[in-house]
This record gives sequence, C-alpha cells and structure tokens, in this order.
Amino acid sequence: MNFNVKEDIIALTPQWKGERLPDGRPKVADKYLRALKSLTLEEVWKPIFVKGYESQFEGRLKTLHNDGRKLVGRAVTCSFCPSRPDLHETMQNIGKQEGRTGTYNQWVIDSLIEGDVIVVDMYDKIYKGTFLGGNLTTAIKTKTKTGGGVVWGGIRDVEQMEKVEGVQVYYRGIDPTPIRDFVITGFNTPTQIGNAICLPGDVVFGAGGGVLFIPSHLVAEVVEGASKTQVKDLFGFEMITLNKFTTAQIDKNTWTEEMLDMLMEFIKTDPRAEEYRSLDWSQEYDLAINGDPNDTQSAL
Repeated sequence: MNFNVKEDIIALTPQWKGERLPDGRPKVADKYLRALKSLTLEEVWKPIFVKGYESQFEGRLKTLHNDGRKLVGRAVTCSFCPSRPDLHETMQNIGKQEGRTGTYNQWVIDSLIEGDVIVVDMYDKIYKGTFLGGNLTTAIKTKTKTGGGVVWGGIRDVEQMEKVEGVQVYYRGIDPTPIRDFVITGFNTPTQIGNAICLPGDVVFGAGGGVLFIPSHLVAEVVEGASKTQVKDLFGFEMITLNKFTTAQIDKNTWTEEMLDMLMEFIKTDPRAEEYRSLDWSQEYDLAINGDPNDTQSAL
C-alpha cells in the first residue's frame, strides 16, 4: 500500500469532470468556496440530502472559535487506528520509502496547500489523541491561508491555537497530553467523521457546531440551489407577512406558475434580490407546468 496516491484519488471521484489538483483531488473553483461563506447550513444541506447523500453531516463537534466564522475548503483526509507494533513498523517503512518524515500527523499537514482543510478520523481518541496543537495549527495557517481542520478526536494548546489568526477547527475534546500510540491507515482515502463520510476533494462546510461534507461534483449545483433557497425565503417571508400566500404554499417543493411569476418580478425589481438575477429558473417552471412526481410532501 501507499499513501496519498493520485491514481486512487481519481478512481474514488469519477463523477468529478473538472480540473484536478496535483495530488488528483478535484479542484472545486475558488468562486464556489467564496460563495459558500454567505450561505447557511440548511441552505447547503438540502440540495445534497434530496439527492440521497444522507451521511454527509456531523453535528457532535466543538469549535475552536464561537464567533460565527465558517470553515470552507477542499478536504485532505486521513484516518488512524490504535497502535500495534507490527502495523506501526510497516506504516513507518512505507512512509520512509515515500520520503516522509516526522510523525503521522505531520505527514498529512506537510502536504497541505492553499484552500485545503484537513479532515481527521482519530477514532474519537482524546487522551493522547490530540492531533493538533499550537505548532501544527500555525503550520496549517501558513500552508492553507484560510483553512483549518475537522478532528474526530482531540486537540491541545488551545490558548495558542486561538491566537492563530483566521483558522477554525472542529474537534471532539481537549486534553493536555501530546499525541501518542496511533497508526495511520489512510491518507486521502474515504474517511469517516462520526456519522458522516468524506472523500478527498469534498468541500468542507463548517457552520456552528456542525460540519457538512459536500461531494465535489455537486458543489456548483449546491451553491445555485442554496442561492435559490435564499431568495425564495426572502420572497416567501414577505408574502407570508403580507398574507398573500400561506406557509403551506411557500413550503411546497414545487411552486405554481403564478408564484414563480411573482418571484421573478420580485427578483427583477427588489434591490435585495439583485445578486440573484442571473439564476436560471427554467427547471422550476417545467416542474410547475408538468408536475413533480416527487412532490408529495412539503419542502425539507
């Protein structure tokens, strides 16, 4: 076996048809990463969930900063297990053959580039499972510029970490012990974070105490879908306030032609909707005219 294998990463993500990073991960365009920072968790989650991606969110995490900042970037994944002498020796030998130095967590952090977020399955280990501390958080900031990490395990040196400007980290617990007794089992392979699954190149979307992993091939659609949800909510709240539509009508997945026409007029004329004027609503009109076979319940 080998770590961070380009051919394996490409094979794991065949639905991505765009540009790739040097290691083979999908290179989701920066414009989508920027757009995601203005969206809410629910707006981003819905377009994924309705497509059957039901194991992309994990909410049982703590945040390094509780100031409302979001964590958005391209995932670099890694997985670990408890130490075992023969396995540790094998993995260390593979790493040496690949020119890797330092501890397992340093192997992964050394690979980071601008726009990355490290995603770590530390098998919920907190005591001696502190994947990040002050030094490695500083390294993450230096390499990724605006990134951070998601650690299904522990962190240490929290006061130092908090002083690293612009970084956000999601984690399970804090412990003063240094990281010990662990072995790497995967590097840019499928990685489980609690109830969620993350592939290399997924876009990490951290908001509040939860993290959503957006499949790379769905990001463009998710951003557009979330933008549509935003403007529909803006319009819908006003219509409910003016008593023009009921909440049941607004909450339907498929709106009528009349509602869509009113929405288009709202987008065209209301200054609050200016940023949404380039969105294409042809699919929504088609469903309004021909019917949506899946529209048996209210919108999620």
